[in-house]
Amino acid sequence: MPDGPPPVPGSRFGDADRDRLTGILREHYALGRLELDELSRRVEIVLAAEYADEAAVAVRDLPPLGAPGPGKRAPGRRHAQTAAPGPGWVPTAERFRDPTTGTVMRVWLDPADQSRHYVPDAAS
Repeated sequence: MPDGPPPVPGSRFGDADRDRLTGILREHYALGRLELDELSRRVEIVLAAEYADEAAVAVRDLPPLGAPGPGKRAPGRRHAQTAAPGPGWVPTAERFRDPTTGTVMRVWLDPADQSRHYVPDAAS
């Protein structure tokens, strides 16, 4: 699995493992590597898995989290976060909870280059 040791075939898959893998999937989504439907499909695989090798299928084809996506720069901060929206950015209805900090983040879109930015949501 990316970002961790390879699963041992037949090894049981616990709640902490599920949390770790769903967190990895959410980070890939936040980086724009997965669409929402694909994120949901992969999270379902992880939640239904009884064994580590079954869950590994959900992340097997994803690059390590430190690697930039195609045509993207590596983010300077976790989840491409920024403290405040930039000029001209448009808020979207998308929100997610950062798995490492628990902060609710709102997704903002920069119309100039269609890049996505993650700003702590003041409404939460």
